[in-house]
Amino acid sequence: MTGNKSPESAAIRLSLYLRHLRKMKKERVISSEELARFIGTSGARVRKDLCYFGQFGTTGKGYLVRELQEEISKILGLNRVWDIALVGVGKLGSALLGYDGFRKSGFNIRIGFDVKSNIIGKKIVGVPVYHPYQIPKMIRERKIRMGIVAVPAKAAQESIDLFVISGVEAILNFSPIAVVAPSYVKLMQADLTNQLEIMSYSIINKAKKETQTRIS
Repeated sequence: MTGNKSPESAAIRLSLYLRHLRKMKKERVISSEELARFIGTSGARVRKDLCYFGQFGTTGKGYLVRELQEEISKILGLNRVWDIALVGVGKLGSALLGYDGFRKSGFNIRIGFDVKSNIIGKKIVGVPVYHPYQIPKMIRERKIRMGIVAVPAKAAQESIDLFVISGVEAILNFSPIAVVAPSYVKLMQADLTNQLEIMSYSIINKAKKETQTRIS
């Protein structure tokens, strides 16, 4: 590995590169330009992203697909299984429990928490559900380092706080509200409405540019 601190944006692109590499069943070698076309960037960008983490491939010959897939998996910590705790087993939470894509990538939601008495003590999609007051005990016993929050807005910050005091190091928040966590905890906001708003802006802006082009 290099001594440079790699930007988070490079890690995000590595995830996209890996997604494409996993789809390649017959190809043995891929060039940076071919990999770049998959996410709409440049070959230079691909080479720079990979250089943050080490030396891969051979100049003029490209990258061995399986070898690069294995190396990126190691960089992203995907050469192991990650256990995850989920707070909020409502419609969204239940959908997340049933999402097979997590398991295929090595992310297993092992335990759920909810305040609804009719599901506490039961298993939803094979995952046991407990009351949130048991979060610290359960998280520490299972040494879980990742958490997902999918509760109503009013309960989001409290859920984040419970995860933090329990030792969770990374949290993905699906609740429709801004929350805070200490700087030593990686907090990511999965704001679906915000993403749709950005998509809406992109469509409208594209239409405006097309109209201006026709007028000019």
